Amino acid sequence: MKQRFSSDIGWSTADKITIRGKSLPDDILGKINLGDFAFFQMTGVLPTKEQGEVFNAILVALVEHGLTPSALVARLTYAGAPESLQAAVAAGLCGLGTVFVGTMEGAARYLSEAVPLGTKPQADLDEMATAIVDKFFAAKQAIPGLGHPIHKPVDPRTKPLLSIAGRNGFGGVYIDLVQRVQREAERKSGKNLPLNATGAIGAIACELGFEWGVIRGFGVLARSIGLVGHIMEERRNPLALKVWTAAEDEASSHFKEA
Repeated sequence: MKQRFSSDIGWSTADKITIRGKSLPDDILGKINLGDFAFFQMTGVLPTKEQGEVFNAILVALVEHGLTPSALVARLTYAGAPESLQAAVAAGLCGLGTVFVGTMEGAARYLSEAVPLGTKPQADLDEMATAIVDKFFAAKQAIPGLGHPIHKPVDPRTKPLLSIAGRNGFGGVYIDLVQRVQREAERKSGKNLPLNATGAIGAIACELGFEWGVIRGFGVLARSIGLVGHIMEERRNPLALKVWTAAEDEASSHFKEA
């Protein structure tokens, strides 16, 4: 029997474009904003007003964070290959991992492993938080979503994100648990370890019902916009070659001084 392939996301005919059962020109264009459409594309259902406000806030929070490594590599790639804007954006996205942006995935993973999506906690949340912290500390690993190299003693994005989630009915067990993890990690380490934006987003994404394995995609969605913005600025006000020459001069200065 001949193998058949199927997808329920989108299909086209000569005069129609259908996405998740809706007509792109008639039902979507001018009627659904980008964040709500992203939610719809991933889940197959339009978000409620409350879900849409929370999800849009997540995406906006992730768009930009200055001259991060991903922004720098995008600019440097564009300087070397200005004919390939998409390659520059792709290069920047490759750096979204367990240190930058992708930590929301790690936070969502340990939260949803402690309390599987759609279930109620089977143990005391303080006990869960202690177990999570002990596991990471025993492995000598940083806890995803805690700490920040710039934002101390608090990440200014965290409180607004949690507030938006709470006022829209998504201030549940995962947000409670991640805050307990943060407090326990600080107590055991004796260090300031603020709950950062990606830790908050990991918890909020669980509240929205997203599986941990797709949550890094939120960062990919949002940071793509940010990287295009950096490349547009690079076209008007180039700095990549200055970064390169400064790095080259400093890296080889010990030879010049000898």
